[in-house]
Amino acid sequence: MQDDDLDLFQKMMGDVKPIEQDTAIKPKDRALTEAHLARRQAAVSLAEQNEEYLSLDNAPMLKPNDILEYKKDGVQDGVFRKLRLGKYPITAKLDLHRRTLKQAREDVVSFLRQAQRLDTRSVLIIHGKGELSTPPALMKSYIAAWLEQITDVMCFHSAQPFHGGSGAVYVLIKKSAEMKLDNRERHQKRMS
Repeated sequence: MQDDDLDLFQKMMGDVKPIEQDTAIKPKDRALTEAHLARRQAAVSLAEQNEEYLSLDNAPMLKPNDILEYKKDGVQDGVFRKLRLGKYPITAKLDLHRRTLKQAREDVVSFLRQAQRLDTRSVLIIHGKGELSTPPALMKSYIAAWLEQITDVMCFHSAQPFHGGSGAVYVLIKKSAEMKLDNRERHQKRMS
């Protein structure tokens, strides 16, 4: 009976010809702007001691209610979604209210450096919306620019309303080199 089905199928499809398609859509080449290349070159890891590389002169200005979101290549969508939804435990917080930009820059680098050293991977930075600052959202704008420049920041997203909404940001940090080694050693012991 199966041979009959196959014969019938081949008879019905006998005069079908493959479609020649010459309209394939090629993926766009991602054009890197000069600003993007400059940020990439300026990116520095938390292991370096100097926070001076984070500029106090210029940051793309945001609005108070803008949502911050950034994900480096290689970060899984599920990991980013979990961060965005506030599903990772927040084990460290930094509140930048009433701080100058210079103080905030020092605090952010020091805070992230310490969090990485303590293997705290998911943290919350409270920057405020900056509705009353001049210009509006000044601190928020700089925080977003700085976080993109720090190579050890894997991704970040504005917080859920119960953590401060668009006045705070979740940050996911890379494991420190020591923690990566420790994990590898523990994993190898389990395999033995």
